[in-house]
Amino acid sequence: MTPYARRGVHGQTVETLARRVLTGEIPEGATLDMAALQSELDVSLTALRESLKVLAAKGMVDARQKRGTFVRPRSDWNLLDADVLRWQFSENSGSGADPALLRSLGEVRGIIEPAAVRLAADRRTDTDLEALETALSAMGQEGGASHAVEADLAFHRALLAATHNELLERMEMVIESGLAQRDQFVHSAPHSEDPVPSHRAVLDAVRDRDPDAAEHAMRALLDQATRDLDKVSGPLASDDADGSSEKADGSSEKKDGQAQ
Repeated sequence: MTPYARRGVHGQTVETLARRVLTGEIPEGATLDMAALQSELDVSLTALRESLKVLAAKGMVDARQKRGTFVRPRSDWNLLDADVLRWQFSENSGSGADPALLRSLGEVRGIIEPAAVRLAADRRTDTDLEALETALSAMGQEGGASHAVEADLAFHRALLAATHNELLERMEMVIESGLAQRDQFVHSAPHSEDPVPSHRAVLDAVRDRDPDAAEHAMRALLDQATRDLDKVSGPLASDDADGSSEKADGSSEKKDGQAQ
């Protein structure tokens, strides 16, 4: 179950409204019919308003006198919010994640993680190495898709923590939200490439306090992740101005059968 869905009627109402907004079922600029929603969702007006406050805090809706509650433009949404990211990925999970969203997240990872791993190589402690080793060990064990996803997320979480930069550590909320959903999509594929060697190379470089080697290993890991996703969904392409198509750099890095 998703985090908000665990919170009873309130959480389920939040999830339902969020997905309707994200899919365009309730389009940008539309004013919500509160009475109709209250009747359809079988919730009190108070519960409905409390749920909409959650979406308002994420920039998705707003309320004005004489206009009521309406959907704000996507440009106003807090797209880096962990819930908003999760809702976007999970909404596409049945038919394959949105290529544009995968491409955007891939570009973010390509910017953040190679630079972060350089700091980790300089600043890591023995405790950081222990966390990385634990995650890597779990990654090599059998345990199904959920186990593989959590092991991979734990590894990348530990890498960000090893930077000892509070703001970089918080980026885990952005990276993990997308990875968790993408990894579930990839895990549905029958074939997989062993993720341990690429992650081991990163860990070895961090242990050796070699920032250049750590960055190189991380870029190789992200490249492998892109190849793995391509095996499942095909290369993500974007049309340029003259109509030709090319794969976006760092477009997506989801591991086929294993998380990256």
